[in-house]
Amino acid sequence: MSASAQPSETPVNPSAGQTLEKAGAENFPVAPFFLPAAWRGDLMAVYGFARLVDDAGDGDLADPAATARLLGVERTPPATPSDQSGPPTAQETAFRLALLDGLERDLDRVFETALRNAGGSGAGADRPRHPLLSALVPLVDRHGLTPEPFRRLIEANRVDQTTARYATYDDLIGYCTLSADPVGRLVLAIAGVSTPERIELSDAVCSGLQVVEHLQDVAEDLSHGRIYLPAEDLARFGVTEADLAAPSANGAVRELIAFEVERARTLLDRGAPLVGTVRGRLRLLLAGFTAGGYAALAAVEDAGYDVLAQQAKPDRRRLAARAAAIFAKGR
Repeated sequence: MSASAQPSETPVNPSAGQTLEKAGAENFPVAPFFLPAAWRGDLMAVYGFARLVDDAGDGDLADPAATARLLGVERTPPATPSDQSGPPTAQETAFRLALLDGLERDLDRVFETALRNAGGSGAGADRPRHPLLSALVPLVDRHGLTPEPFRRLIEANRVDQTTARYATYDDLIGYCTLSADPVGRLVLAIAGVSTPERIELSDAVCSGLQVVEHLQDVAEDLSHGRIYLPAEDLARFGVTEADLAAPSANGAVRELIAFEVERARTLLDRGAPLVGTVRGRLRLLLAGFTAGGYAALAAVEDAGYDVLAQQAKPDRRRLAARAAAIFAKGR
């Protein structure tokens, strides 16, 4: 079943395709061509869910009102949304939280349907309403997935509605356990290679990738009222929020970003040996994920650690070369 398929009784949501199209903008290949077709479909289904949840939490849905109706969410979006360059209004936050609740209810339908399918009585299940959640049902059937990683992704977006600053680095990593680590765990589960050791390595890679993304998006995040740079680090380098709002980074900001780059690299280095624990096309996929993080860090370095003037994007040739090296060395 493809990521955009849905049972005939499910209303079509036109934003589903637009959600999946965002895969090409990621730092790493979401479902590259070299994977078996079944794996590509499974990974795109997971990506579709994660992207949908993020878009609901960030106010980036193409048609939020249609998504609310599809999910049976009674709250409606504000008639006049606030300027996207500022933090959301209280009404927008309430609507986003309602959407996330609706998505979690639809996730419950995913697992109820999968359970009934396994028992041979799937016809009586209350099936998922959103096509991107309908696409998860066969994954749960085939791979025995549990709700926990999906619920964590939803919870991460709830946290985003209530938490806009992180006091310590440990606090930020705690957020990454919700927002990033579940994706790696799902990839391992789909590939059938989950072990405690691999999960620990995967968590390090995924947290590293999340920290990298935060470094790339400092200006964009601040425009939405959020700062993912730990407050203790801002104080250490004498960086103020006004400094982060400037059109370009001053010396103190650059020093802070350089410090965070090394932290992200440490996480990637810690988790990179995961690549060497698997073989074949999965090894190449994990090498691509990890290389995407390293390539993004290199882009930040090439920009002189000025992440305010423009978003640092990884060079595709450099990413491919790094992926090949990681694949060969296994780390």
